[in-house]
Amino acid sequence: MARIVEDVFGTAVNPLTEKIEQIKRFTLANSTEMSVQICTLGATVTTIKVPDASGQIDDIVLGYDDVAGYQTATNPYFGATIGRVCNRIANGHFMLNGQDIQVSRNFNNRHQLHGGFLGFDKMHWQVLEANGDGLTLQHCSPAGHEGYPGQVTATVKYTLTEDNCLHVRMQAKTTKTTIVNMTNHSYFNLAGHGAGREAMLEHSIMIKADQITETDSDSIPTGRLINVAGTLFDLNEPTQLGERLQQLLNGYDDNYCVKLNDNNITTIARAYHQKSGRWLEIASNQPGVQFYTSNYMPDVNKGEIPLKGKENAKYVKQGSFCLETQKYPDAVNHLECKRDSYIAI
Repeated sequence: MARIVEDVFGTAVNPLTEKIEQIKRFTLANSTEMSVQICTLGATVTTIKVPDASGQIDDIVLGYDDVAGYQTATNPYFGATIGRVCNRIANGHFMLNGQDIQVSRNFNNRHQLHGGFLGFDKMHWQVLEANGDGLTLQHCSPAGHEGYPGQVTATVKYTLTEDNCLHVRMQAKTTKTTIVNMTNHSYFNLAGHGAGREAMLEHSIMIKADQITETDSDSIPTGRLINVAGTLFDLNEPTQLGERLQQLLNGYDDNYCVKLNDNNITTIARAYHQKSGRWLEIASNQPGVQFYTSNYMPDVNKGEIPLKGKENAKYVKQGSFCLETQKYPDAVNHLECKRDSYIAI
C-alpha cells in the first residue's frame, strides 16, 4: 500500500469561478523507491521518479517546477488529464441524436483539440479521496461548456502498487447523451526528463497493432485504416527509435489500432531504454493509443528556443514520447465506421 503525502503546489484562478484557489499536490510513494506526484490543476501527473538498473532515481516525465509553468501558453499538455474529448474533432462539429453540435475550435481555428480552449487540463479538480488506496480527483463540467451537451462529472483515480505499476482509472457520468474520450498526456524519457533527444533516440518501442488510422494534413482521420505491415509504422517488434526517426523525419503522431484481448485490459505497448535499464509497459482497455514523438516541441536546429522545464531542463523536439490510450480520434464523425468495418488500405 503506497504512502500518500499532501502539500500545496501553488495558487491559480479557477477558470469557471474566477476565484483564486490553492492547487494541491499529492505524492504517492511505495517501498521500492518509486514515487508519483499529481496536482489538482488538470489532474496532472507532475513527476514519476523510479530507480534505474543501478538504483539511481530519476524523474522520467516532463513538466514544470510550479503552477505558473503549467499555465504558460506553450505548455503542450504535460502530464494532464485530457477531456472532454482528447485528440481532434474535425471542424469542431458532429451530429448527435440528429442534432448539429458545434464545439469550440482551438486548433488552427478549424478543429477542436484536446477538449477546446478550457479543457479538463485547465480545470481545478476536487479531491474525493486521498489515502492508502490511492488518490481520486473529480471535475464537474457544466452543460454547454465548450459547446458540449450535458453536464459531465469526471473522475480519475491514481493508484501506485508495490510492483511499480501506476493504475489510472478514468470514469465519467453525464446528465444527457454526449461524447467523452479521456486520456493522460504524460511525456516520457526513460533516461530522465531532461536527457533530451539523444537519449530519446536510444529507446526501443513496441506497439501491438496491425493498423493505424489514416489522417490528413491537419491530422484529422479520414475514416480509413492503414495496414502497417512492411512500413515504417510497423512497431509490432521492438524497434529502435533512432533508426526509425532517421527515415521518418516528421516523427510519429499516429493512433495505433491496438490488439485487445476481448476488450479487457491488455498490455499494448512497451518502451525500453537499455543504458538505464528502465522500461515502461502500457496496459489498457481502449481500442487506440496515440504514439507521439514530440514533433511540435521547439526545434533547436531551426533556432527555436527550448521549453524551460523542471530543474532548468531544456525540452526539445523529439526529446520525449507519449503513449495516449484513447478511443479512435474523431470517432464521433465516423460512426458508420465501427472498429470492424473501417476500410483497410
